[in-house]
Amino acid sequence: MQGSIAPVTNANDAAIVDHAVEVGHAEHPDLRIFGLIVFLVSEGMLFFGLFAAYLTFRSVATSWPPEGTPELELLLPAINTIILVSSSFVIHQADHAIKENKVKAAQLWFLATFIMGAIFIAGQIYEYQHLEFGLTTNLFASTFYVLTGFHGLHVIIGLTLIASVLVRSLKTGHYSSTSHFGIEAASVYWHFVDIVWIVLFLLLYIL
Repeated sequence: MQGSIAPVTNANDAAIVDHAVEVGHAEHPDLRIFGLIVFLVSEGMLFFGLFAAYLTFRSVATSWPPEGTPELELLLPAINTIILVSSSFVIHQADHAIKENKVKAAQLWFLATFIMGAIFIAGQIYEYQHLEFGLTTNLFASTFYVLTGFHGLHVIIGLTLIASVLVRSLKTGHYSSTSHFGIEAASVYWHFVDIVWIVLFLLLYIL
């Protein structure tokens, strides 16, 4: 049949096919990570806009937070911050492990990252339940919920990505030292989430 691909019949033919695939990859480089970085830059701009709005509100206010606003508890967010920042180092170990073709180790590191991220979300929910102000109490309260809630949504998306990688990794040969885009992409995304939280923590709880 015209246009069909002849079957590989021997080692020489297999070598020719492998070489053709390599040439094809060279002509069409994998730009998926670049695309992810572009997406994260756009997400970073959204957060930058929210940060700028928060700082603007703070600079024009006579007092910040407004008088009568209950003080934020620092201990739980500080613990949450330690957990989330530490998870960045944990997921980096997964990325390092898969590049050494250690699939089981990568799975364990990803599972640990998922647990740490889930603890962070649980801590944030607990904090919301015990805050003494609501979304519409004042401008500070509104910006607090918008900033932390938007970030929390990104953490949940990150947990979904990590869970997806874990499920895919159960398929033999799905990830290896030469094929690990899913692991690398989830790792890059998670680092972004952690960096954003550090800025948020400093703005809302420290400064």
